[in-house]
Amino acid sequence: MDNLTPWFIALTAIAILLQAGVLVAMYVAIRKSSAHIEALATEVKGKVLPTVEQAEAMLSEFRPKLQVIADNLQQSTTILRDQVQRADATVKDAMDRGRLQIIRADELLTRTLDRVEETTDMVHSTVVSPIRQLSGIMQGISVGLEFLFGGRGRRNGGSREERRPVPQDEMFI
Repeated sequence: MDNLTPWFIALTAIAILLQAGVLVAMYVAIRKSSAHIEALATEVKGKVLPTVEQAEAMLSEFRPKLQVIADNLQQSTTILRDQVQRADATVKDAMDRGRLQIIRADELLTRTLDRVEETTDMVHSTVVSPIRQLSGIMQGISVGLEFLFGGRGRRNGGSREERRPVPQDEMFI
């Protein structure tokens, strides 16, 4: 069971890294789009402003047409600003969702580790402890039998043999 913990941690770390990679890719894509839109706006302004300056000379003649162009430019700028705000909201929403997923993954990992710990405790109390008790009883019986059989040979005048120790390490699991 102890060998699974690093695997669970590694699996969770990989999932988190994958989510972070997706979030970073989304962020970079939206930033690129935003930069492209801003470049387009700058390009539009760069091309339209000189035209407006030339048009000022003929302002009296083309004033109504210039007003329409200015209104259209204002609407375009408003639309562009709205698009940038939407992109920013999308990035924020994606980041919030990513945080939520990270929190969910953390909770899942915590619950999993708690269950692994509970299972380990249950296995210890239901399997390992009774086996240790049984091992102790078997060791006691073995020492008792050795004492009884070894003690009988000494009473009958047999040669005095050294008592063989019972290997205790073999009895424990």
